[in-house]
Amino acid sequence: MDITDTIKQQIESNPVILYMKGSPDAPQCGFSMRASQAVMACGQRFAFVDILSNPDIRTHLPAYANWPTFPQLWVNGELVGGCDIITEMHEKGELKEAIDAAVPSDA
Repeated sequence: MDITDTIKQQIESNPVILYMKGSPDAPQCGFSMRASQAVMACGQRFAFVDILSNPDIRTHLPAYANWPTFPQLWVNGELVGGCDIITEMHEKGELKEAIDAAVPSDA
């Protein structure tokens, strides 16, 4: 499987996925820290990929997404955006709505 297929599979198989530097518990940059805190505040489980330990994804995701920077949040297979967009959506309550709608509820 080439790296583009790997990225596509990650995005399609996770309703919410955050590509970031480090992990939510140990972010490696301020932007990744702010983005992951906003996503965690929504209260749903989400996947993440540490792009620092996955250099192929770090190299190829910007072209795949047509978005040059990290972090990148994907919800239901669609790119939401980076740190500023994630933070703004969180402040307006829109991020929680989008994530709640994407994550299947446990019936």
